[in-house]
Amino acid sequence: MTRAEGGSHYHPRMPTSQPAAPGRRSQGAGPSRPTLEQVALRAGVSRATVSRVVNRAPSVDPHLVQVVTKAIEDLHYVPNQAARSLMTRRTDTVALIAAESDTRVFGDPFFSAIVRGVSQEVSRAGVQLVLSMAQGPSDVHRVETYLQAGHADGALLISEHDDLEVVPHVLSSGVPLVVGGRPLRRAVDVAYVDHDNSHGARLAARRLREIGRRHVGTVAGPQDMSAGVDRLRGFREEMGSAFDPELVEIGDFTTPSGSAAVSRLLERRPDVDGLFVASDMMALGVIGALHAAGRRVPEDVAVVGFDDADVAAVSSPPLTTVRQRTSDQGRLMAQVLLQRLGRAVEDPMPELDQLKDTGHVILPVELVLRATA
Repeated sequence: MTRAEGGSHYHPRMPTSQPAAPGRRSQGAGPSRPTLEQVALRAGVSRATVSRVVNRAPSVDPHLVQVVTKAIEDLHYVPNQAARSLMTRRTDTVALIAAESDTRVFGDPFFSAIVRGVSQEVSRAGVQLVLSMAQGPSDVHRVETYLQAGHADGALLISEHDDLEVVPHVLSSGVPLVVGGRPLRRAVDVAYVDHDNSHGARLAARRLREIGRRHVGTVAGPQDMSAGVDRLRGFREEMGSAFDPELVEIGDFTTPSGSAAVSRLLERRPDVDGLFVASDMMALGVIGALHAAGRRVPEDVAVVGFDDADVAAVSSPPLTTVRQRTSDQGRLMAQVLLQRLGRAVEDPMPELDQLKDTGHVILPVELVLRATA
């Protein structure tokens, strides 16, 4: 085969004695991709009708949809995505943007649960998922350019940080956006799905006080993220006059940061006997550091985490924690975005109704009692 000017191709002449059946392979030839015309012939309808069915036009008679769908399945027809995108101005793709490093995204159970929930919903809707990490301004610019070029119909954002303005750049691309977590800038009008982080922290602080702990501190999450801010606020509100700023340390939701934070706290306040730790991953580091310092959990220091990740139930000892529905959060984010894209949602979650009144969804949390508190 040789390439001709203008990008056309010369094709060897096919034998004419026995033409290949539509959608089948000719003996000795490569795969023959079924065409829209062949589907129309098989279904006994016009090419335009097949096109409307493929592009999910709502005006097509249900019986014709059934007939055309059967022909598509029989011929194993796969629509030409590029041509379809030109016609419908849809890519059938959504972008999931994580404002984190790939190490965090692939190593933290929170992110895997979010991705699992999102993937479940977009797959049902016949939509592809593209994952992109944005750690700095150049990454944000890359994502913005990608979206402006029309490569995705909409975007989802998780793990927003105050020092990296992702939301305005995504919104400037013109695609619908749904954020996982309360946006840090309250003036930004964007749909979001979050958990009741403040209430969860209050539950944790209340539990530690109910079991008689007198010097209750916290290893809070990063204060450039809304989850870190809201969980510290809830803890402070529940503690009231008993809140002691000296019993506060900050981590970054990773296990090493929890270990380092509680080591600093023990050096400053060895009398601490109760700790609310703002993530289960940090709580693992806290428990390890307490053991290394000769402190028993929960006898000397009671610990309450946040997330109820899978590791919480198998930690040593099993971790009392605040359960959040992370996979459901991902599902709900995807459902909100699909609705805004005008796509059908097969199994809508009841929390979708909250959007009508508030423009956002707050999922409830609950305290799970285990051995550490």
